[in-house]
Amino acid sequence: MRTLSAETLKLRRSLAWPVVVLVPVVLVLAGAATQLTRGTAPEDGWDTVWLQSVGFYGLFPLAVAIAILGSLVWRAEHRGSNWNALMSTPVATARIVAAKAAVVAGLTGLMQVVLVAAVVVVGKLAFGLPGMLPTRYLGVAALLMAATVPVAALQSALSLFLRSFAAPVAVALVGSGVSTAVLLAAGEAALVSPWALATRTALLGTGSFADTGTVTAGSVVTIALTSLALTTLVTTATTLVLDRRDTRV
Repeated sequence: MRTLSAETLKLRRSLAWPVVVLVPVVLVLAGAATQLTRGTAPEDGWDTVWLQSVGFYGLFPLAVAIAILGSLVWRAEHRGSNWNALMSTPVATARIVAAKAAVVAGLTGLMQVVLVAAVVVVGKLAFGLPGMLPTRYLGVAALLMAATVPVAALQSALSLFLRSFAAPVAVALVGSGVSTAVLLAAGEAALVSPWALATRTALLGTGSFADTGTVTAGSVVTIALTSLALTTLVTTATTLVLDRRDTRV
């Protein structure tokens, strides 16, 4: 708990906050831009606004944003002798790995909150849509928070072992692109990839790419269980590998 609190305190002046806010807001606005320039209302109301917002966001910007967050969270540890100082503390490796992954996952979860808020603001103020965003999309956003935890854990691990800020981001870009292609070709089998799991969840209920357009209990349970399994696998593997490495990464 102390380790997590210490990591959270480091976020006070972190550059992670602009990423958390700007990435979803910019992509929601970009999704609505075409509709706004035409001056026409969304054909299917909230459904159209949501699809325009997450359709591109879930393909690779989401994964890249998480990668940037991971690099930012680990950046201080890769400066000077900070890494050796961290690994010399009496804190178990598993706690360090879990705390860092939890911070990245928490920031990613906040990004989904901003996404929903941006969609609601655009829907109400820009298009004057009646009512509110359907509750099924709120559920998808909540599920997306869980589905992005394995990505957060993976990107945190990559930023742990790769001192370069850009390298984990490049891996996320390529990984998400390949995972999307496999998702289209192999369907649910692609969910062994954390990036594919995030994309699949973001597009849940939209009827685009590999999605059927309906949110079923089976798909929700599959995503939740897969997220738990992948998170456990990634964090366990990261801890085991780190325990076997020299002090200096």
